[in-house]
Amino acid sequence: MDPVHLHLFLNHFPVICSILSVPLFLYAYWRKSDELKQLALLVLIFAAVVTIPVYLSGEPTEDAVEKLAGVSHDLIEQHEDAAYFAMISMMITGVISLIGFILMMAKKTAAAKFLVLVALLLAVGSAGLMARTSNLGGQIRHSEIRTGDAATQPTEKQKDEDKHER
Repeated sequence: MDPVHLHLFLNHFPVICSILSVPLFLYAYWRKSDELKQLALLVLIFAAVVTIPVYLSGEPTEDAVEKLAGVSHDLIEQHEDAAYFAMISMMITGVISLIGFILMMAKKTAAAKFLVLVALLLAVGSAGLMARTSNLGGQIRHSEIRTGDAATQPTEKQKDEDKHER
């Protein structure tokens, strides 16, 4: 599997895991379930681990797609900048989650409770940054999701064809 395939295959995991961890945490708090909190922490740890190869495969993926027709270099740069901050946020969230998980397993309840709450708050931020990064990445090859882009606006020829169809 080359870096482009790796990037495209793995990039969904950190996004989905970070987003899903938030309701999982909230449900765990509502149910007062340490097991569900541990699961939410493990989901975030997994997301952080997978973020590493996703981020590292980004540059080779850029090299492969920047030459393709319809690909915007500006969008690639915006995605790359957003990915950096999302990766840093996810790494911090993952480390806090790992420490919180270890403390929960060691029955250090006061410190674990604090770190679980911190992990939840960081997960909210990381999920937002991951979602933004994902949206920007999708726009690179999917002009139909670009907002305000000429690619989503009908051309004069399309407008004329629509008039003749009526």
